[in-house]
Amino acid sequence: MNEMFRDKIDISLTVNGEPVEGRVPAGQHLVDFLRGALGLTGAHASCEHGVCGACTIKVNGEAVRGCLMLAAQADGADIWTVEGLSDQGTIKDLQDAFVARNALQCGFCTPGMLVAIDELLGKEGVPSRAEIREHLSGNYCRCTGYEAIVDAVETVARARAQKGAA
Repeated sequence: MNEMFRDKIDISLTVNGEPVEGRVPAGQHLVDFLRGALGLTGAHASCEHGVCGACTIKVNGEAVRGCLMLAAQADGADIWTVEGLSDQGTIKDLQDAFVARNALQCGFCTPGMLVAIDELLGKEGVPSRAEIREHLSGNYCRCTGYEAIVDAVETVARARAQKGAA
C-alpha cells in the first residue's frame, strides 16, 4: 500500500452549508473526498496538476483547485461546490446565461467555470471582457472557444449591476 494513503486524518468541515466529518487518507485530494465520500461529482478530477480548472471549488470564499488541496488541509473550512451554489440559487442566472448563449457543449468544464465566475462576479463593478478572460484563463474548455462564455458572463455582470442600481 502506498505510504501516502496509510495514515488517516479526522476532518470536520462545512460543505454547501452542511457540517461534514470524515476520516481521510493523509494524501487524499479534496476533490476526491468531495466526489468519493460525499457524492458531489460536479468538480472533476481531470489534469490533477491545477492547470485545467475542472476541479474548481470555493474554500472559505475563494476559488481553489480541489486537485491541489488535500482534504486534511480543509479541516475547519467552509467549502462550496457547484452543487451547493446551484441549490442555493446563487448561480442560476449564470446557468441560464450559459444555456441562452450556448456557452457549454459537453459540460465537463462548466462546473469549474461557474465557480470561478461566481468568485469574479462577487467583486464590485462590472468586469471588462479582458478581465473576464483573464479570470477564466485557468479554466480550459475544449469545446466552445470561450467567446460565448465571455458573452454569458458579461450579460450576467451587466444584469446584476443594473439590478443592484435599481
